[in-house]
Amino acid sequence: MKRSSFYFCCLPLSLLLVACAPGHDTAASLNQQIPAAKIDTGLTAGQWPKNSWWEDFHDPELTSLITRALADAPDMNIARQRITLAEAQARMAMAADGPEVDFSADAERQKMSAEGLMGPFAITDPAAGTTGPWYTNGTFGLTAGWDLDLWGKNRAQVESRIGKVNAQQAELEQTRQLLASSVARLYWEWQTEAAIGHVLSTIKQEQLAIVGTDRELYQHGITSSVEGVETDINASKTDERLAEVTGKMKAIEARLEALTNAPTVKLTPHALPAVESHLPSTLGYELLARRPDLQEAHWYIEASLREVDAAKAAFYPDVNLMAFLQQDALHLSDLFRSSAQQMGVTAGLTLPIFDSGRLNANLDIAQAQSNLSIANYNKAVVEAVNQVARSASEVETLMAKNKHQQRVEADAARVVALAQARFNAGIVAGARVSEARIPALQEQVAGLTLQGQYVDATLQLTSALGGGYHHG
Repeated sequence: MKRSSFYFCCLPLSLLLVACAPGHDTAASLNQQIPAAKIDTGLTAGQWPKNSWWEDFHDPELTSLITRALADAPDMNIARQRITLAEAQARMAMAADGPEVDFSADAERQKMSAEGLMGPFAITDPAAGTTGPWYTNGTFGLTAGWDLDLWGKNRAQVESRIGKVNAQQAELEQTRQLLASSVARLYWEWQTEAAIGHVLSTIKQEQLAIVGTDRELYQHGITSSVEGVETDINASKTDERLAEVTGKMKAIEARLEALTNAPTVKLTPHALPAVESHLPSTLGYELLARRPDLQEAHWYIEASLREVDAAKAAFYPDVNLMAFLQQDALHLSDLFRSSAQQMGVTAGLTLPIFDSGRLNANLDIAQAQSNLSIANYNKAVVEAVNQVARSASEVETLMAKNKHQQRVEADAARVVALAQARFNAGIVAGARVSEARIPALQEQVAGLTLQGQYVDATLQLTSALGGGYHHG
């Protein structure tokens, strides 16, 4: 081919490439806060917190509750189905990037018009091979097509779908951690109320002992009836607190039934975890890399960036290869003859020239959604840092309060020991020992309340740090 002829043939294609739909500058991408996926935690295996952190309590009843919740809870089932949907969408995007082969077959009965383009076929002329006006036309064969994806639009969409799958997996882990944390908090709240109820029952027994002594003294004319009135009132108040504790325990059991999807939940009292003297030395904001919600937001950013790439690639021409191998005949009796065979190969080029701004609008939408994902991620990072700071401060405060309360309880116990010693020596009556025990028992109630608050605060801190989750 002469060079001038080659240039002449290429001129229309060059004009088309120059005339394609023009793109415009989009909004700049926002900067991300500390990317959770790139944070080096500096932790070795087994350091606090870990993924199944509830096992550290060594409480089979708690472990059983959390295991059941993670297996049967509606929220977990919803999260799992979202992953299944995202994976199916990713496979669909992958399939669009490959070749496609179809088999088709059809038969058509038609009457030819004598006045139309196919008019000669409307008459019967054996010499000309026409047997009109009715024909039964048949076609069957294979067709194939392949979008070459030269500019990576399909590949970008596949990567976007994969990013969304990873985000949904992180969301499942977030649901898992929140559900486990909720069950653990309710469980230890129930145990706190059970322990308080036990102490209140002991207080009630001491109060009844005092009331009985006062009545006996009154009956013997040693005291007036007024002296026991205050003790009777305090005993009634204790009954009110016991009823309140019982109501709270029943409400907690109902909430656990809903979380674990169980018809009934029956718990047995267990001792509360001991209060630690200090926070773990490894505690730091670098543990935020373990938070699945930040990983989820990070993967949504990755998916949105690939959507931007796909929107940019849409400005370039699409090149498609198509081929067919078929049998086609006006008469079904001729359909399987070799002469009825037809085949062909087509290379198609689709180039956007004027689209009224559709491609630019699509790119703006993709860029805006990407920036929105980054803004949501940045907000989540800030909130996560604040949540860890608040939770850690609350834990430290409760550590100090529990330490002070332990000293108060020790002093109250010495007062009880002194009253008991005086009773043993015959200096005071037994009622005086009960009167000394009641304040000590009330301090135990206060101590159990603080201990329960400490356990709840540590659970919130563990949840704030991601519960040990990390994306593999």
